[in-house]
Amino acid sequence: MRRPPQQPFTRPITEALGANQTLGRLLERLRESQARFETIHTALPPAMRQWVKPGVLDEEGWNLLVPNTAVAAKLRQSLPTLEQLLAEAGWPAVALKVKVQSNRP
Repeated sequence: MRRPPQQPFTRPITEALGANQTLGRLLERLRESQARFETIHTALPPAMRQWVKPGVLDEEGWNLLVPNTAVAAKLRQSLPTLEQLLAEAGWPAVALKVKVQSNRP
């Protein structure tokens, strides 16, 4: 009777990221970006909510990702309101930028 091959030990991704200082900081930034997004998501115009995604949070600011320039233009009009919501929720002020995602392979 054959035994099934044993799988090598794998660690959960959060454990692996937490074990390395640089990767741990990346995980913190990802979580903060998502938490910030949850703060502003309901303030986005309903027709735009499905198109806006949280992006990179770093020393230069926080990016909101959109699929095209039309959504980007509309979202940029809402930035003062979104920045105010973030401040009221207690998030440290950072530059809030809108980036159009490229669909190139």
